[in-house]
Amino acid sequence: MKKIEAIIRPEKLTETIKGLKAIGITGFTVSQVVGRGKQKSSQGVYRGKNYKVTLRPKVKLEIVLSDYMVDQTIITIVDAAQTGEDGDGKIYVYPVLEAYNIRTGKADDSIDELINEGE
Repeated sequence: MKKIEAIIRPEKLTETIKGLKAIGITGFTVSQVVGRGKQKSSQGVYRGKNYKVTLRPKVKLEIVLSDYMVDQTIITIVDAAQTGEDGDGKIYVYPVLEAYNIRTGKADDSIDELINEGE
């Protein structure tokens, strides 16, 4: 199993989720995050005072899936989330050694069943 973390632009979330569902991935976690990469800082105004914006709002998608689904998932995320501009985000892939079902307390290797179940 692998875990994919994708940091993307918030406005690309809906399109990315549609792409994931189209390839059969319906189980994932979405978090609102802020971060800084190569994007330049910008100026903001709040209550008449200027401030520097260095942290940008992003969305983090976390997906655990079988090894054979990784390449297709990465291609789908890139196709859906890419604008070609700085700040499009990053994708990280990690090995997952074990997973457990909290309800049963037992090891859970049914990741493929979740992917194939759909909605």
